[in-house]
Amino acid sequence: MVLEQWHQRRPDLDVSPMGVIGRLNRVNRLISGELERTFARYDLDRASFDVLATLRRSEPPHHLTPNDLVKSSMVTSGAVTQRLDRLEKRELVRRSRNEVDGRSVVVSLTDKGWDLINEVLPEHIATENRVLAGLTAKQRDTLAKTLRELLESLGDTQE
Repeated sequence: MVLEQWHQRRPDLDVSPMGVIGRLNRVNRLISGELERTFARYDLDRASFDVLATLRRSEPPHHLTPNDLVKSSMVTSGAVTQRLDRLEKRELVRRSRNEVDGRSVVVSLTDKGWDLINEVLPEHIATENRVLAGLTAKQRDTLAKTLRELLESLGDTQE
């Protein structure tokens, strides 16, 4: 309807990008709401989950430098510091001196953080599966590949 209205008012413009971008924005809002509800049950937000999950999936011994976390999350170092402060206050992560380079710090999960991410992760995946339930496996694969191509065309090469 919106595209038809624009086509009637401005037939000289190709407004088809609005259909894609508008839908991407709406999908993002709907998915974000579902994920936030899942995280909230564990007193987490997306940013906190992201840090815990990044540490959990990292190579043993499952610790990263704050700079590694910045690269993984694509946010500023200040934002990562705030996330780490909140998680450390809850005793979910610990910052300690890097054994290889004593001038830097590494971040690792505490036992409490390890247990929490292992508890949240299956529910997070279940939420994602529920959100994508309307698509077949083939459609999911095609959509993932198409979105990857779009991201790469915008300069995002992070997997």
